[in-house]
Amino acid sequence: MTAGAPATLHRLRRAVARIEGQQMVVDPAHPLLPLGIAAIDRHLQGGLMPMSLHEIAPATAWDLAAASGFAMRLAASLAQTRPGGETLWVQTGFAAQEAGGLYGPGCEPFGLSVARLLILAVPRPIDALWAMEEALRSRALTGVVAELPNDGRLADLTATRRLLLAAREGGTVGLLLRHRASPLTSAADTRWQVAAAPGEADRFGGLGPPAWVLSLVKNRRGATGRWRVVCNPAASISGSAGRSAAIHRVTGDRHAFAVPALSLGVAAAAADRPAGAPRARAG
Repeated sequence: MTAGAPATLHRLRRAVARIEGQQMVVDPAHPLLPLGIAAIDRHLQGGLMPMSLHEIAPATAWDLAAASGFAMRLAASLAQTRPGGETLWVQTGFAAQEAGGLYGPGCEPFGLSVARLLILAVPRPIDALWAMEEALRSRALTGVVAELPNDGRLADLTATRRLLLAAREGGTVGLLLRHRASPLTSAADTRWQVAAAPGEADRFGGLGPPAWVLSLVKNRRGATGRWRVVCNPAASISGSAGRSAAIHRVTGDRHAFAVPALSLGVAAAAADRPAGAPRARAG
């Protein structure tokens, strides 16, 4: 790659962004939404883009609950950016039959207050997309989540572009929760695939906070990546941030996730190790 290639690539990305209407400069009135994990936020250039559309899908059919939990925690983080704001969750009848309806007490541990949660049931996926677009444009909500069963073929490039423009017009974030990952091209700013991961026990030996493997498979503003994270509960626990910490948590609810540390310390790989280093025999 030549010296001028990065600058050329940057100019091309900006040109494509202008063609698609991508907002490159963050409005101070709508700050980025950091996830609280340095590696992820670095890929996102500080956090999730506001006034935009983000897609979430399960890695497999068995991971739909994990993907729904991830969407719920993001929606809760959005609600915390505007005290008193409300979140709209749009769900088709078939999606409710396939995945179940929202359970109020189950939303609370994710930080999503049922007092600020509006649930809209619609008969068809096309109705869910229409309701999401109108809600994003209304400026009355902190976030809008819409569930699409199967692969959501109606949510193609044209439909997601309409949702993206509505999110920018209304200054709201839209989360499109697909029940299956879709091969269709999308105008979403990011696309996530979520898989369930082994969690930790709480201090009583019971179930602890949920753990997920997050795969960022599309990112308009940076690279993709894969991370194992733990969902921060609604009431965060402060702790040391050193290498010996079992879990790094951030005080307050501004950050949605934490990074579980390895149970055993592992030395960093030597960057200058020669290929012909002598081998030692064990035993």
